[in-house]
Amino acid sequence: MTVASAGVIATVIDPAIGYTAIALVTLATALIGFFAVRLSRTTSDFYVASRTVRPWWNASAIGGEYLSAASVLGIAGLILLEGAYGLWFPIGYAAGYLMLLLLVAAPLRRSGAYTLPDFTGARLASRRVRGLTTALVIIIGWFYIVPQLQGAALAMTIATGLPPWTGAAAVALIVGLIVAAGGMRSITYVQAFQFWLKLTAVAVPAIAMLLVVSGRDLDAAAAEAFPAALGPLAADPLAVASLVLALLLGTLGLPHVLIRFTTNPDGAAARRTTLIVIVLLALFYVFPVIIGLLGRVHAADLAQPGTADGLALVLPGRLIEGPVGDVLTALVVAGAFGAFLSTSSGLVVALAGVI
Repeated sequence: MTVASAGVIATVIDPAIGYTAIALVTLATALIGFFAVRLSRTTSDFYVASRTVRPWWNASAIGGEYLSAASVLGIAGLILLEGAYGLWFPIGYAAGYLMLLLLVAAPLRRSGAYTLPDFTGARLASRRVRGLTTALVIIIGWFYIVPQLQGAALAMTIATGLPPWTGAAAVALIVGLIVAAGGMRSITYVQAFQFWLKLTAVAVPAIAMLLVVSGRDLDAAAAEAFPAALGPLAADPLAVASLVLALLLGTLGLPHVLIRFTTNPDGAAARRTTLIVIVLLALFYVFPVIIGLLGRVHAADLAQPGTADGLALVLPGRLIEGPVGDVLTALVVAGAFGAFLSTSSGLVVALAGVI
């Protein structure tokens, strides 16, 4: 059972469920990461996995690090808060990969660069541009890491009742150990595993909850959540266009995503990787939207800043009581914690490279 008040979600679910879920995903992450350490021998292994990562592996790894707290928890919360307007966020996220496919992926791989400052500095023949890129990577990386730590704090509190700082501290410690030990080769295996964990963690509860409410009028629920098919587009197309443009350019400039294209064997593999990523992301984002839709009908009390992000963690236990609901909750907790670990790992490698 959960209670939302004053922007805080208090939980009285069995803490053993949360501890078990977090422990299992942490153990799996550590085992996969340290197994890959044995394969990391050279500087090229550490920074670009010796440029031997094939498209399917790399696409899964990109999905693993890209689907962060904003995707696993935030999209469902945005749908809960904003209805149709929240749909523009996954649309904008995916559109950024089209730009990556057309403009960046192949040239970045062909450049032979280890890092983004290497690439921009050589391409524009400017040390000043190289320095500017270094500063931007550090700034973007820091602002992107902060939400991961915030999400870890939220998940830890809801799942176990521990103080929020414990979640942030756990992520920082685990990520630091894995990245320092094996670099890019290590986190490639970790992130690929965690993409499929996150997809399972949102897909299985979403489908289970749909089956539970199948006898109810879902058409009425959808009409309540999305009263106008285009949301605010009809009323304010400029606002929607500016939002999508910002999301597109934001995706295009994420350092931990861009650096992954340096690990492909060649430019053609980088392009294939991007196409696969678009398909994987499109599949993933179906399920947070479903959770957000169900939340608008069955968890309206969470529709406030500070609590909406906890919807995906709370809703399975509300709609499906008993052991099955507990297992689904544990699965979401594990997927969310995996998101914090994989995204933070990619950011730390990107930051370490430029520094």
